[in-house]
Amino acid sequence: QVQLVESGGGLVEAGGSLRLSCRVSGRTLNGYAMAWFRQAPGKEREFVVSVNWSGEKIDYADSVKGRFTFSKDSTKNTMYLQMNNLKSEDTATYYCAADSRAFRDGVRGSYWYDYWGQGTHVTVSS
Repeated sequence: QVQLVESGGGLVEAGGSLRLSCRVSGRTLNGYAMAWFRQAPGKEREFVVSVNWSGEKIDYADSVKGRFTFSKDSTKNTMYLQMNNLKSEDTATYYCAADSRAFRDGVRGSYWYDYWGQGTHVTVSS
């Protein structure tokens, strides 16, 4: 069974940085679209970033563009979200997600992704 496990969340001051990790087991990362979403209290789940199956097309939400960076390490079967210049509005639970179908684009809708991590909490203080 495919499993995704996030880690790296915590408390950070505004303007600081944090790196989230998502380790995938049961299947290779290669060949599948991946994404990060987040959900703050009282708000809908929000798109953060997605990558297509090849990793060559990356789509960032406007709210994080220029501050967040997606990457992955195929040798560790892990994807990362580097978050810089954090703001209080970045406070949320962050979820990684993966497509179950190979060779597809990443999209901004959560419906596209069949595998999800348990979430990791990020709190940005001001």
